[in-house]
Amino acid sequence: MASFDWPALMRAGMRGLGLKPDEFWRLTPAELQILLGAGSGRAPLGRARLDELLAAYPDQIGDGDNGGN
Repeated sequence: MASFDWPALMRAGMRGLGLKPDEFWRLTPAELQILLGAGSGRAPLGRARLDELLAAYPDQIGDGDNGGN
């Protein structure tokens, strides 16, 4: 298992991003990665995929009237 290079991460967060120490330590590793520009930058769920999921799993309440009166 690889260890974190805390001094380098702290420099990147506090010097590079201008975070205060308490702001740095409140971040999750994933949030810090995003702030540092890591990752694809691609949205995890686009509209097309949402439409596919809505079609596959439509909301139905009761007898299928979608809650209308």
